[in-house]
Amino acid sequence: MASSNIGVLLTIGVITVLVIRIIYVINRSRKPLHSKSPRSLSTLIVLGSGGHTAEMLNLLYVLQTERFKPRYYIAAATDNMSLQKAHVFEDSLLGKEALKEVGGAEFMQIYRSREVGQSYITSVGTTLVAIAHALWLMIKIRPQVILCNGPGTCIPLCVIAFLFKVLGIRWSSIFYVESIARVRKLSLSGLLLYKLHMADQLFVQWPQLKEKYPRAHYVGRLM
Repeated sequence: MASSNIGVLLTIGVITVLVIRIIYVINRSRKPLHSKSPRSLSTLIVLGSGGHTAEMLNLLYVLQTERFKPRYYIAAATDNMSLQKAHVFEDSLLGKEALKEVGGAEFMQIYRSREVGQSYITSVGTTLVAIAHALWLMIKIRPQVILCNGPGTCIPLCVIAFLFKVLGIRWSSIFYVESIARVRKLSLSGLLLYKLHMADQLFVQWPQLKEKYPRAHYVGRLM
């Protein structure tokens, strides 16, 4: 009886500490990123097929690239076009030789949780594989900043980044910029990150989205 009571108390204690830690992480995540260190911030950039990559690259053009480096570009394993565009973008910044000198960028791919048209039953296995791959990538990269704007491939990476925060392994600030195509409601990726309080800052490009999701930040149209 005594041992079972101790087990219950330990379980309650662990859950209590975990809940307190999650609340702390959520509250701290709401604060703007202020890094007093002159060192650059390693940055993970999640690309997606269609207009997601174009919008992300437009955002990167106004980014202080010397501040956010090295940059790690990740796209779905079946999305070679996005990584090609990222290569072109990086080459346009500094040139290949200069890029190597500053350790500017790396390009990676991640397994999709679910392909278009894939059944939900078979997607269970592919989702587990995708999560395991995302975990390996996050351990390898250990980014300080994550930039994403809608593709579903960002969800496993952001979930693991949030868990790393809670466990005190690594603090990665997650910045989510909703696509300009989203006028009345957030995408599924944006909604998950918003509802679960995983994104440090979530930006929208239409004022009606700000009204509907008050914790989002309205920044106007970025394109």
